[in-house]
Amino acid sequence: MFRIKAIASTGLAAALMLSSIAALAQTKAYKPPRTLDGKPSLEGTWTNATLTALQRPSKFKELVIPAKDIEKETSSHPQVVRQLTDDKQDETTKLTGGDLNSGRGYNAFWIDPGMTYNQVNGEYRTSFIVDPPSGQIPFKPGMARMRRGGGEGDSGAERPGAFDGPEARPLGERCFLTSGSAGPPMMTYLYNNNYEFFQTKDSFAIRVEMNNYARVVRIGGTHLPASIRPIHGDSIGHWDGDTLVVETTNFSPYHSGGMIGLTDTGKVTERFTRVSATQVNYKFTVEDPARYSQPWSGEYSFNTAEGHVYEYACHEGNYALSGILSGAREAEKRDATKK
Repeated sequence: MFRIKAIASTGLAAALMLSSIAALAQTKAYKPPRTLDGKPSLEGTWTNATLTALQRPSKFKELVIPAKDIEKETSSHPQVVRQLTDDKQDETTKLTGGDLNSGRGYNAFWIDPGMTYNQVNGEYRTSFIVDPPSGQIPFKPGMARMRRGGGEGDSGAERPGAFDGPEARPLGERCFLTSGSAGPPMMTYLYNNNYEFFQTKDSFAIRVEMNNYARVVRIGGTHLPASIRPIHGDSIGHWDGDTLVVETTNFSPYHSGGMIGLTDTGKVTERFTRVSATQVNYKFTVEDPARYSQPWSGEYSFNTAEGHVYEYACHEGNYALSGILSGAREAEKRDATKK
């Protein structure tokens, strides 16, 4: 918990300001390591865990948090407050669940959404979204709550036959897909925000800790036929100088679900640039005229992760799904006895 203590220290503002200046200077002078074919190496273990949200919270009016305010904003962030509160609980309280806050099914030991705002070019950002300037997703009317194919955010309870069998349940309950971590675009989650990047001349692989999913980008390739639609779309890439540009289309109806579930016409363009020994700059643009009033773009930094990406095991697949279906069968029996 050393990060939490650092956040609470009175000298944090000065330290954050100095780190911002150092990060900016390092970025300008940095020369990335090269692979055997001469391209910048993006390989490594990275994390996008952060307090920065996809969309800008209403309390922020600008994209950048002024250096003089960063300590106040960090220490007053709800996640940091919860973490500090939970850390004061004794181990007995934690084991009994006594430190669970309202509406949260995990105590502080299990969650890891990040403890600092994301830093890009020495600036602390209030949102990933940089365009539109409002920092909000430009949904078309009625599209903000679009649900597709039983993806994340769709309980499926309102659909006929939703409890007939496992195939009718959302992908999260079936341990296929539980977040937008794999993207594209790649988003943060409550935990498991680590990634491994692997690189060859012809491919770029992104192993996502959440669900242990691996997205493979074919460098120099062409898109699959429109009839073939992987869950996370079909990704191809090319190099633009020292930046790897990845274009993804052919999204499945199950893609991400929730907020960024794209339609059949959706396209996401990502740009990966190694800017220092400890950071990869990540930019993305989302285009989907069926769902959004305009293309929208975001940016954040992947930072060097501590440790490794560990094996992922989905507890829901072991217990929750059978319990849900068993509960539905019991409900059906009770309904039958009333007739």
